[in-house]
Amino acid sequence: MSLWEPLVLIVSGPSGSGKSTLVQKILELPRTIASVSCTTRAPRKTENKGKWYNFVTEEEFRQMIDRGDFLEYAQVFGKNWYGTPRKWVDQAREQKKDLVLEIDVQGALQAKKNLPDAVAIFVLPPSSADLECRIRERGQDSEEEIRRRLDRAREEMRSYRSYDFAVVNDDLERASREVQSIVLASRCRVARNEQRICEIVKTFGG
Repeated sequence: MSLWEPLVLIVSGPSGSGKSTLVQKILELPRTIASVSCTTRAPRKTENKGKWYNFVTEEEFRQMIDRGDFLEYAQVFGKNWYGTPRKWVDQAREQKKDLVLEIDVQGALQAKKNLPDAVAIFVLPPSSADLECRIRERGQDSEEEIRRRLDRAREEMRSYRSYDFAVVNDDLERASREVQSIVLASRCRVARNEQRICEIVKTFGG
């Protein structure tokens, strides 16, 4: 049985910080796959099941909780539930690929607790004014929803110390290089490659 374990990358940050775009940049690297979260919210017009989310009923979601199917889960804004199925870690292991989780701060803290070796990356906007501008420019939220997102962002920004890395997304090209560099450097950790390193050392009589 192989001792190989996937590198799990947790990417989170406030709504509007650009974390989804940076996740796509990570997925441009070889040997990476993204998890697909489950949610009880209704799909938007541009969303297809299984690509962005798996959309389930609240009853189905609670059944998954009871079965222990989730690596992490949380209720957002006191309404809809979101969760990352554990099966994605198994799939990454089988495919020998590294797994990228794009999840909110609450879920990230749960996932990091369950997977302490995971690498957590926090994506920050350059300022609160910039974040508000980005959210408004999307044109998909009501004024009430915008205020809720901004209030939540203020809470989430205090969690940055719980992460291993922080990337300020004020320049997409630079931020993209940074998240990719974090992945590549994390793959080279001695602890992740000790078995192979020991085999090489043996060839030197070590």
